[in-house]
Amino acid sequence: MNPVNRISRRALSSALVLTALLATAACGGGSEAASGGSSSRVTLTIGDQARNLQTLFNASGALKGTSYHVKWAEFEGAAPLFQAVQAGAADTSYAADLPTLQALSGEVPIKAVGALHNDGTHTGIVARDDSSVRSVKDLKGKKVVVSSAKGSIAEYLLAHVLQQAGLSYDDVQVQYLLPTDAQAAFTSGKIEVWATFGVYKAVAEQQGGRLLVNGADGRVSGYGFIGASEKALADQGRKAAITDYLRRLGKALAWSQEHPDDYAKAIQQNSGASAEVAKTLVSQANGELLPVSSQVVQAVQKVGDTMHGIGVLTPNPTFADHVDTSLIKE
Repeated sequence: MNPVNRISRRALSSALVLTALLATAACGGGSEAASGGSSSRVTLTIGDQARNLQTLFNASGALKGTSYHVKWAEFEGAAPLFQAVQAGAADTSYAADLPTLQALSGEVPIKAVGALHNDGTHTGIVARDDSSVRSVKDLKGKKVVVSSAKGSIAEYLLAHVLQQAGLSYDDVQVQYLLPTDAQAAFTSGKIEVWATFGVYKAVAEQQGGRLLVNGADGRVSGYGFIGASEKALADQGRKAAITDYLRRLGKALAWSQEHPDDYAKAIQQNSGASAEVAKTLVSQANGELLPVSSQVVQAVQKVGDTMHGIGVLTPNPTFADHVDTSLIKE
């Protein structure tokens, strides 16, 4: 099977319906049947995108031996993940800064409990090789497809680089498509310019797409967040499980830095990505889990202010009001 099709089919199937969310994790505390059917143990449902966290935990083994059951809520993008949190079908979220702000703007009851950081190169704007677009300035009057929904990290990159190039957001025509749909359209030549992230960006480049600009050098903040639903945080057992999950995530990220080749192989096996794409993803991955410090809050509020200024983020949440620093200490 074509690696791109394997990625698309797996990611798309995870986002079809909220009622099909909960698959018991193979790497967590195990199923109820395996543990003797006890109903007293806490169940933690971890939100994920494109199996990123699950792949990391399976490869590192950092989630083995938990005192709580683990289930996974898998999606191809942040928007449906936050819908699951709002519906009570996931206890935690995993998303970049702008999707997190967008969720807060939409009154999703969630707190940022841990910050992730990377160099921003996983986000980018890619043009087809046969496109006349050679720079950001050439985007004036063009249609740009943004993945996945309004308020994605790719949209912030687009808004920021247009501003840097002296263009307004109204100078481009923005269309929103989920990554798998956009990937198929880009490959078939129906999309000329695509603002995207992660494995989708890497595959687009591998298939001949030309990178116009990525999120490095401050073009995106580089911050992402593990969020926890307010309902889960109000439950003593689940809050303790989330605290332990964050500790284990820190260990898993440390493992990924120490074993990049093993991590790349795990990405290949779990996503169907090529060896080249897998190595690219490892090089661009989050390096550590951090407290949501005042410095992090300030950087992310700047993102919110920028997007509010162009009418994408309304209302503009005060990020500091949606942070819980009690689970990770500085």
